[in-house]
Amino acid sequence: MTVLIVDAANVVGSVPDGWWRDRRGAAERLRDQLALRDRGEEIILVVEGAARGVPSVPGVRVDEAPGSGDDRIVELAAAHAGRGCVVVTADRELRERVRAHGAECAGPRSVRPEA
Repeated sequence: MTVLIVDAANVVGSVPDGWWRDRRGAAERLRDQLALRDRGEEIILVVEGAARGVPSVPGVRVDEAPGSGDDRIVELAAAHAGRGCVVVTADRELRERVRAHGAECAGPRSVRPEA
């Protein structure tokens, strides 16, 4: 089963829709969008900062980064190495870090077409 790890801050920030006024609400909307996917993949949404406190829902596990969201995403990518891991982010440095663990990368539009 493919593991899809989504960088919530980066994906939410890819669309200037006022997300900065309610970071937690924006992360919840992204979570709900991801829950509608039906592609047989495990989805992990990594949140940090003001977006903490977003609960998991069926189909999407929310992982609260204790510090840096990027560091947590790298940890998750390393833990899922060899399982078909895809990290969704536009952050170039983060992409390099997770590729070092064998993860593939996709941009925000892969999960949020309006990005």
